[in-house]
Amino acid sequence: MEAAGGLLARARRPEPVRLRKRRSVLYAAAGGAAAQPGAGAAGGTAALTALAVAARALNCALVRTSFVPDEYWQSLEVAHRVVFGYGHLTWEWAHGLRGYPYPLLFACVYKALQLLGKDDVQLLIWVPRLVQAVLAAFADVKLYLLVKHLENAETAKYVYFCQLCSWFTWYTCTRTLTNTMETLLTIFALYYYPIKGSKLGSRWKYLNLIALAIVVRPTAAIPWIPLVFSHFLQEQKKADLILYNCIPIGLVTLGTSLMIDRVFFGEWVLVQLNFLKFNVLQNLGTFYGSHPWHWYFTQGLPVILGTHLPFFIHGCVMAPKRYRIFLGAVIWTVLVYSTLSHKEFRFIYPVLPFCMFFCGYSLKHLKAWKKSAASFLLLSNLIPALYTGLIHQRGSLDVMNHIQQLCNSSYQSQAFVFIMMPCHSTPFYSHVHCPLKMRFLQCPPDLTGNESYVDEADVFYSNPLGWLNKEFYNDTLLPSHLIFFSVLEQEISSFLALKGYKKTATVFHTHVPQGRVGSHIYIYKKKPEMNRI
Repeated sequence: MEAAGGLLARARRPEPVRLRKRRSVLYAAAGGAAAQPGAGAAGGTAALTALAVAARALNCALVRTSFVPDEYWQSLEVAHRVVFGYGHLTWEWAHGLRGYPYPLLFACVYKALQLLGKDDVQLLIWVPRLVQAVLAAFADVKLYLLVKHLENAETAKYVYFCQLCSWFTWYTCTRTLTNTMETLLTIFALYYYPIKGSKLGSRWKYLNLIALAIVVRPTAAIPWIPLVFSHFLQEQKKADLILYNCIPIGLVTLGTSLMIDRVFFGEWVLVQLNFLKFNVLQNLGTFYGSHPWHWYFTQGLPVILGTHLPFFIHGCVMAPKRYRIFLGAVIWTVLVYSTLSHKEFRFIYPVLPFCMFFCGYSLKHLKAWKKSAASFLLLSNLIPALYTGLIHQRGSLDVMNHIQQLCNSSYQSQAFVFIMMPCHSTPFYSHVHCPLKMRFLQCPPDLTGNESYVDEADVFYSNPLGWLNKEFYNDTLLPSHLIFFSVLEQEISSFLALKGYKKTATVFHTHVPQGRVGSHIYIYKKKPEMNRI
């Protein structure tokens, strides 16, 4: 029986060696054909990545305007202080509302430039933005690959097209803002999110990326609440998800953040808790302005979407049911932010990639006028992208070129620049890179509950002439240079004439001046013969 069993076994056993030898040419051809798609996919991804990097590098070069003070004061200025030993820390750092992990990215860039002996001021300005641009390009590619995996290559191309066309993404994605990094990390995490039908899902990777985003900016948790909750409901091993993923990742990430901040603050500071208390529980952000509850629905989201809005709505209607969780994340985020009085366009920037998904889905499924619709999107976004990137509010950066010139002259030791503009209107030492004596009007909020508190900037603007005469009662205290918006010139003209100041430069800023912000920035220099500094 054993012999018979052995014969039967040998009879059933295949002979791969002989078959492979006999058909070696065919197998080689088949193997080559099978290998080509993989090689083609890798080559296609590499080409797309190169295209994306080139596009975002161009994007970076064509954004030469200022958006909000945080892109300098909460990142580059902090990094400059860490590496070079001088730079101004705003009141948020004194109260532990900001953390060091994000500025450390640029501190590493600055340190590398310093070690290479290439810490030129222009490189200090542009290299961090190029780093941010490259990260934005990688995020674009991840968004494309995700949609290609979930749908198909054609839909992915339309989503990528919408992402590139978005004027607000163009305006924002290369800026050194925590909101920008929050958005990029959201895209990376979304790539690994275990949505139904995806084989890319990795709960370990996407939860780590969410945790990192929350360290950079605690509000990054908001759009992920419905997504993580949906994942939890669908997860069969719920206890494992919490015990072996959420808790370890949370503890390690929070612990790392605590240790980094401990090193630089010199004490234990839980930045995320302080941020939550200030912005949510105490709602002290209203010090910087407030808006009605519906602002994000009536202005915020429509503005950052621009002409993508009808495609977004159409895409929401057309998209399959499994993508409703993305729409839910958008609605949830806008609703949560609507409960806070202080509102800004950049706060809801992290939902824009979700919106671009629906816009691309809409374009793909248009039965007619598809090319016309794509051309309309491109042209209608090109104009605001170029205008806001090259023209609107460019004076804040251009004026720094004039200040930089003081660093290259023998006059540096005597120079004293006073920026009499709404606080943080311009960058500071990160865009000058020399220990020049500079001052600006301060505007920290009152955290003691004093209802009669008025910050320095408001006191100044209530009576500019009186404030200047009181502040500089002695001519030896006078700054060598005064920088201010054009709207202030007439009001302080008598002071300028009396103290011997002369206009040396006029810098364009904006076509839409309002309030304390003028159309131009003026630079006045004290005449040498009257300067006793």
